[in-house]
Amino acid sequence: MKKLKFPKGFQWGVATSSYQVEGGNSNSDWWQWEKLGKADNESGRACDYWNLYKKDHELLSELGVKMFRTSIEWARVENEDGVFDEEAFAHYREILGDLKKRSIKTQVTLWWWTSPIWFQEKYGFHKKESIEIFARYVKKVTDELGDLIDIFTILNEPMVPLGQGFLAGAFPPGYKNPFKFLSAINNISKAYKKSYESIHEKYPNKQVGITYLYNWYESEGFGILLNTINRIAQWYRIDLLGNKIKGYQDYVGINYYRLGKIKFNLKDFRMDSRNQTYLGFTIEEDLGNVMKWISYPQGMLKVLKEASDKFKLPIYITENGGPTREGLDDGDRIRFIKSHLAMVHKAISEGVDVRGYNFWSLMDNLEWLYGYEPKFGLIEMDYKTLERKPRKSFYEYAKICKSNELEIK
Repeated sequence: MKKLKFPKGFQWGVATSSYQVEGGNSNSDWWQWEKLGKADNESGRACDYWNLYKKDHELLSELGVKMFRTSIEWARVENEDGVFDEEAFAHYREILGDLKKRSIKTQVTLWWWTSPIWFQEKYGFHKKESIEIFARYVKKVTDELGDLIDIFTILNEPMVPLGQGFLAGAFPPGYKNPFKFLSAINNISKAYKKSYESIHEKYPNKQVGITYLYNWYESEGFGILLNTINRIAQWYRIDLLGNKIKGYQDYVGINYYRLGKIKFNLKDFRMDSRNQTYLGFTIEEDLGNVMKWISYPQGMLKVLKEASDKFKLPIYITENGGPTREGLDDGDRIRFIKSHLAMVHKAISEGVDVRGYNFWSLMDNLEWLYGYEPKFGLIEMDYKTLERKPRKSFYEYAKICKSNELEIK
């Protein structure tokens, strides 16, 4: 066996998003979307993290992580326009405070795809008023909770919900309008910059940034047309928004999952984002994977090197994981973790400034349109009893977190 040692102080962590685990977010546009039958499952009580957070934090302590990525649900803390819920803020203080007591750093996302129903009905990011409305929310969170937040993530991979919500119509608000899409990108970039300045005004030394969905898109062997399309896909995911907020990031958050291998089918001109079909262009699939994703560990190295050259900023791997249908003996997940971490170690050895790694996810949760079928968790969830059962991968990842080293063949 070979041991790969990580740098001293490397931040080992896991991630969850509040909407996917908290449960009961009835003031959210996603809750409304589910009620319209536009997702495989209704979230309902989800994992009930809102009430059972101490039980989950005990598992974090057992896991030995030094960092936990979570989020604030905007619809919980501002369930009416301009009316903030002090009880909800107090409860978030308890949650974040409990993490701090356990010496776990908090990496907190302020917008993870979901918005209050009133925001979507009165504003939406395609309207200019959204800039001030969002910045007002961020300022309130900063004032109420900023002392308990170590790393601020203002937006989580925003191009996904913007594209799905304003072009494909698959996410709220359900538009298929390129003009509204472009307006939303411009407005959310301005809202981001205003929020960045607001956070730094109060906390000048805290890290503030954004995460990108940074899958690796093949750019060789497809001919000129598909080569170009692959490059456009990467530009769309990263640069379209990234160029608008240049100079307003203290770090770059990388969410890496898979290989995006684009092909062209002249006979299929659907716009079906759920099945990854876009007017003739589609992404190759692994039919053995529950979400048809192609796992590609080598892409992690390529992405980290590209992001390092592009941004010249410290990097956090804010999400990395794979969906399975597996039970407690999840050998595929263990292999996934080790193969991807080997690439992270190689990137660091080649000079890439990677500060931390969050595995996605601590526990099984609601996978948006796909409901509860895909299993991403180190912990298996029984949604009827809410029992948490650590998988074999939980204990393997715990060894890595506690030793700060990866053991591979």
